[in-house]
Amino acid sequence: MIFKIHPADPQKRKIQALTKILQDGGVVIYPTDSVYGLGCDFANSEAVDKICKLRGLDPVKANLTFICKDISQVSEYTAQMNNDTFRLMKRNLPGPFTFILRSNNAVPKMFKNKKRTVGVRIPSNNIAIDLVEELGRPILSTSLKADEDIVEYFTDPRLIEEKFGNRVDAVIDGGIGNLEPSAVVDCTGDEPLLVRPGVQDLRL
Repeated sequence: MIFKIHPADPQKRKIQALTKILQDGGVVIYPTDSVYGLGCDFANSEAVDKICKLRGLDPVKANLTFICKDISQVSEYTAQMNNDTFRLMKRNLPGPFTFILRSNNAVPKMFKNKKRTVGVRIPSNNIAIDLVEELGRPILSTSLKADEDIVEYFTDPRLIEEKFGNRVDAVIDGGIGNLEPSAVVDCTGDEPLLVRPGVQDLRL
């Protein structure tokens, strides 16, 4: 099932229909400000397990990421960040960045790795943000890859639907996506560390 949604002004009824899919444990493919991603309700362990199986990930070892609507929501699930980290995130978000932060006890059990860290994103994409707002909690996010051995990201939602439509509950057509993923910044040490460059440079 494919939902064509206007990227600048997402239709509320379609966002509500997709939110119902997420609430029922469904998996959707949706646009971000970088590559298209697989998403589900991050509090639904069965849905998270579906995505991990689809991507061939071990939920215990995988560095799972979730999307929040703003930094205030990020703070609900992460340990208290220092002023430098807060200012860094304010300068770059919303934007195509994944920040690795210390997690707190509000994070669902399946996200708790040995390092007690979690990746968080606030994409500059109205569709993704509206889904999080309507759901009322974060959405699990992992990049959509064509093959684990070849880092190939799909950009055309119609081609995505042809390949993955029968393996997920919905595909969102929010326009052509990017080929480059989000930059990854580890903020758990004394200084921020750029783990992976992405579609946009980090403003320090």
